[in-house]
Amino acid sequence: MPRLSIIVPTHGVEGRLSQSLDSVLTQSFGDFELIPVRDAPDAPAATVTAAYAERDSRVAPVDSPPSAGLSGARNAGMAAATGAYLLFLDGDDTLAPGALAALDARLSASGEPDVLYFDHERVPWWDGEPTTPRLKGAQVPAWSAAYRRAFVGEHQLAFPSGHFTDVGWSGLVALTAEKAAELRSVCVRHLVRRQGSRLNVPGEHQLDLLDQVELVLSRAAAEHGLSQALFEQLFAAVLRTAARPELVPADRRRAFFGRAARLHRRHRPAGFRPPAGSLGAQHRLLAAGAYTAFHTLRAANQATERVVQRLPRPRLLRTRALYAAHRLRLLDENLAVYCAYWGRGYTCNPAAIHATARVLAPHLRSVFLVEPDAVDVLPQGVEYAVMGSPRYWEVLARAKYLVNNANFADAVVKRPGSVHLQTQHGTPLKTMGVDQSTYQVVAATTGSFTKLLTRVDRWDYNLSANRHSTEVWERAFPGAYEQLEYGYPRNDVYYTATAGDVARVRRELGVPEGKAALLYAPTHRDHATGFDSGLDLEAFCEAIGDRFVVLLRAHYFYDRGGPARSGGRIIDVTHHPSSEDVCLAADALVTDYSSIMFDYANLDRPIVVYADDWEVYRETRGVCFDLMETPPGPVARTPEELACLFRDGGYADAEAAALRAVFRERFCQFDDGLAAERVVRRVLLGQPPESIPPVVPLGRRVPAPAPARTCPPAS
Repeated sequence: MPRLSIIVPTHGVEGRLSQSLDSVLTQSFGDFELIPVRDAPDAPAATVTAAYAERDSRVAPVDSPPSAGLSGARNAGMAAATGAYLLFLDGDDTLAPGALAALDARLSASGEPDVLYFDHERVPWWDGEPTTPRLKGAQVPAWSAAYRRAFVGEHQLAFPSGHFTDVGWSGLVALTAEKAAELRSVCVRHLVRRQGSRLNVPGEHQLDLLDQVELVLSRAAAEHGLSQALFEQLFAAVLRTAARPELVPADRRRAFFGRAARLHRRHRPAGFRPPAGSLGAQHRLLAAGAYTAFHTLRAANQATERVVQRLPRPRLLRTRALYAAHRLRLLDENLAVYCAYWGRGYTCNPAAIHATARVLAPHLRSVFLVEPDAVDVLPQGVEYAVMGSPRYWEVLARAKYLVNNANFADAVVKRPGSVHLQTQHGTPLKTMGVDQSTYQVVAATTGSFTKLLTRVDRWDYNLSANRHSTEVWERAFPGAYEQLEYGYPRNDVYYTATAGDVARVRRELGVPEGKAALLYAPTHRDHATGFDSGLDLEAFCEAIGDRFVVLLRAHYFYDRGGPARSGGRIIDVTHHPSSEDVCLAADALVTDYSSIMFDYANLDRPIVVYADDWEVYRETRGVCFDLMETPPGPVARTPEELACLFRDGGYADAEAAALRAVFRERFCQFDDGLAAERVVRRVLLGQPPESIPPVVPLGRRVPAPAPARTCPPAS
């Protein structure tokens, strides 16, 4: 029997789960079992926990449905536990180094108590000093104590369902424990999430607090009697909520106060003496049911908290006033607004969703936001508004649905009832969002991270193409949005395009018949200014022979203005509006660290990574995984190595195919040709998750056919 059973619910914390599990498995004390509790074997955390279980026999995942909530997950973990003591850890919290050894020593020294309370740190998610609160009894979070499993079983203790489950659990533990001990050392570092705790958010769930308090009080009345200390701890939580009426729905506030007053009168211990000062006055007013007097007292003692709505700041005062006036009108329930790359044109995920919505949701009026110079290249029949125009601000103010692959202007206000969808525009290799803060070069050009997170707070949904992205988005853009693991709509075409589509695009781009087209797509360098291909393309073409032509596509930062870089066997496709078309036309991809590799991998065609400055890029931009360890194909570090891969066919041999297969398994997880349909049904039509088309397994997908060529074989 292990000394400790450590139970870790994993719902919604995939991005930080590895840190939590690592903090347990790297402890100097190793006599434990680690029980991650997943939503299901195919839940987002399943891949993470399965990998740990595979390499460490102490890790034993169990499942609990999301509908059971946090209490159900913890109870499922307890049911599977075999250790002498139970320890709980949230999936984004960590154990302090040496914590388990300290707990074991203290448990032995204190004679194996029923419960051992220990200190914890509350660590701000961003910056600031951690705090170490001193809590007792019913106020102790479940993860700030160790519980003797035999004691828990003997008293049939379980986490009560509903919100505030820690209040009910800790109250019952404090009520029934005959022997308790303390360890004055920080054992758990609890992450204070940026989006805060749901327990501090207004809503009907605030009424659950009284259910938990009554559960403890009723058991005390039936079995044990109640100490004044535990009574005060329980009602400290009740008084905090009563003192913040905005937490409880307006039509339930008096009922909440009245029920709390009845519980107070019915269960207060004999001889109860209210504490001194203002807190004692609150106890007396609550017991008397004096609702109005209670809030009058609180108003006198505490400044009212006000939420100041951020005002829009368009440049022109007239536009600002117009936008504010439009926001006073009702939302247009049938208006959807789309934008891609800050108005660069009709492209990427927003365009793919827009096109599908016109078929599946024809009742919606769709408006695309574009810069003036993108108007002429819009497809026929696409309604648009020019960025910054009065009409632009009108549709932003009134739209029910707002879809973007970047972010709307800081001035845009998230209206109640509106639905914001962040589609993203690629799978991340480089650091994103707040993860950029420690990389000085990119952080200097990113702007205010506070403003970034204010924009994130507008998101209701965030799109992901694979579990890797899901984990990165959660960490880089912390918010309260719902992750949609639906794939990228722009990549649908890689499974729906025909051989005729491929041939048409090649003709439009000017790819000569019988030639193999290599798409060269380098990414942007934050430490450089202007576009530099990083490769002498003319020399490269000369070195690989005339079987090939090169399609040059610079990063979208450089797709506006400037002369085309075409010439000889180099075809500049930087200004082509569709990167998807360009990928369809290419027989193989050469890139450095561009996210285009993740999209192109859906086609299951050869990919070569040209990594001549990997170390510089990694140190200045930061990356979220080591591309050199898991590349999508061969890696070349010099122009000579790159040319050799195409001269001798190494770019497309069996070894290259094996690397690509592993890469596709990880990064083409949800792209199957149905992403746009899933998004439209879930977000724009409001269909429930269970009715959304499931993702087609990778082995059953058929990518668009490769270009038909009559190239001579390599010599």
